[in-house]
Amino acid sequence: METLLQQVASGLTTGCAYALIGLALVVVYRSTHHVNFAQGEIATVSTYMAWTLLQAGLSYWASFGLTLVLSFAVAAALERWVIGRLHGASPLATVAAFIGLFMAIHGMTGYVWGYDTLDFPSPFPDRSFFGGILSAHQLGMVGVTAAMLALLWAFFRFTSLGLGIRAAAQNTGSARLSGISTRQMAALGWGLAAVMGAVAGMMIAPQLYLDPHMMSGVLIYGFAAALLGGIQSKPGAVAGGLMLGVAENLLGAYFVGTQLKLTVAFLLIVAVLVLRPQGLFGQRSAVRV
Repeated sequence: METLLQQVASGLTTGCAYALIGLALVVVYRSTHHVNFAQGEIATVSTYMAWTLLQAGLSYWASFGLTLVLSFAVAAALERWVIGRLHGASPLATVAAFIGLFMAIHGMTGYVWGYDTLDFPSPFPDRSFFGGILSAHQLGMVGVTAAMLALLWAFFRFTSLGLGIRAAAQNTGSARLSGISTRQMAALGWGLAAVMGAVAGMMIAPQLYLDPHMMSGVLIYGFAAALLGGIQSKPGAVAGGLMLGVAENLLGAYFVGTQLKLTVAFLLIVAVLVLRPQGLFGQRSAVRV
């Protein structure tokens, strides 16, 4: 019973990282109607930036905050100068551009920081709670994720910028007529997605490792979480990430083994696309022709 509780608790904390990446994908999709295949690589770069700031002597939380600012700025610039130019391009050209962005960022990360595995510190003490079921870092991950989700909800619900992003995503033409700059809203959406990815990277790096491949698998799980919950549903992405984290741990521990856990995510993506493309919390969309 204790082992089962440990697997569920570990799955929930890992699912927090999947939820953040899935939420980042949803924010980008809702603001630009693109799926950002480079989201994981942007998160990896953000984590390396935090590691560099730590090596320069900054405290963890100072590095954390500065990394979020830098990540926001870099992602917003990418959208303005690269992705924004794809407006009106064919879907195939858009997918090719995102794959190219993925490869470019991945190669640049390895060139700048190398491919050696690096240790990334945790800001939380080396302690465990509830009889060893949860570590302080795992509890910290849950707390940081909950705080980020609450801030994101408040931003979209109560601020003019958040309402502008929602308006631009829902009806671009009407938003333009209302004086909302849809280009700026798209860049802002990319920046917010990069912030969530950076938080996910800095929280999961102490549990895994830091190298250019760190977020490759996490991106797949995040994509599966977004599809499971509904690619246009922010609460769905969170619920999908938590469910996927628990399912991954339980299946890996009791059924398929650790080597096939990533395969489960791929199968889940295929199953959702075939059986319920709108996701568990999404709604069917109708297009007038």
